Amino acid sequence: MKNQVCSTALLFCFLFLVTFCLTIQAQTCKPSGSIEGRKPPPNQCNQENDSDCCADGKFYPIFKCSPRVTSSTKATLTLNSFQKGGDGGAPSECDNQYHSDDTPVVALSTGWYNNGNRCLNSINIHGNGKSVKAMVVDECDSTMGCDSDHDYQPPCANNIVDASKAVWKALGVPESDWGEMDIYWSDA
Repeated sequence: MKNQVCSTALLFCFLFLVTFCLTIQAQTCKPSGSIEGRKPPPNQCNQENDSDCCADGKFYPIFKCSPRVTSSTKATLTLNSFQKGGDGGAPSECDNQYHSDDTPVVALSTGWYNNGNRCLNSINIHGNGKSVKAMVVDECDSTMGCDSDHDYQPPCANNIVDASKAVWKALGVPESDWGEMDIYWSDA
């Protein structure tokens, strides 16, 4: 009887520990703060590809993390130009270069960018019933925004794959539907 009580108690402790660990692992990434928007100086916010400009006094959430990467990570695909003069702003973080809109390249939210550990590596993007391989060349900054370094645009959400026109074309999305789309991605 005493052994049965001990075994039951140990089993209960084990199940509690496993449940606790799985709960922690399954938690979503939460905002780490916010920044207040400032009205951009005239002609300083590039709205190519329907990019938003920061609104004066509006608070925007910031994230230091992104949802956990799996073999099929859910994300929002957005449109970005990595060309000189495009809404991406400065040269890409990974190689300090601009990239043609005809090249399948992406910027990942801060957590997924992982301090540059995915730089110049490929990811697989699945959406609209098709797949495309794209190279990571930049960070879609989830920790900062609304300043000249970020083209006076708000911080990225924590689940963004910001993609060139080539990615949207390869996924067969009609140009009139470019902007935002639910996708899944994985490391290639």
